[in-house]
Amino acid sequence: MKVLLGIGGSDDSIRALEKTVERAANAGDDLTVAIVDNPAVERSHEDIESKVEEVLDERGVDAAVRHLDGDPGSALVDLAENEGFEQLVLGGGETSPMGKIQIGNIAEFVLLNSHVTVTLVR
Repeated sequence: MKVLLGIGGSDDSIRALEKTVERAANAGDDLTVAIVDNPAVERSHEDIESKVEEVLDERGVDAAVRHLDGDPGSALVDLAENEGFEQLVLGGGETSPMGKIQIGNIAEFVLLNSHVTVTLVR
């Protein structure tokens, strides 16, 4: 399966990275990791890319790593749709005290606008 993982450096996106790379190692997915700007996170692109490379190396997965500019949600949706990805994976989502999922702006945009299957890793 051709999978696009969007990562902005949040703890949720790092968790999604680890789970998605593990699945890619087991299932033989064709994985691309897209690093996007997330204004809510203080990690630099270099720190995020180092973490991505570390996780990929640990699991022995070969994946393309790309940096996307502009609005992160739009950039992820455009890339997924224009390059024929079958699945778009994002981290995010917390459960509110009332038991409802709360997601960030990027994940919400992608979920509402993508024509590609979206998996939200919590």
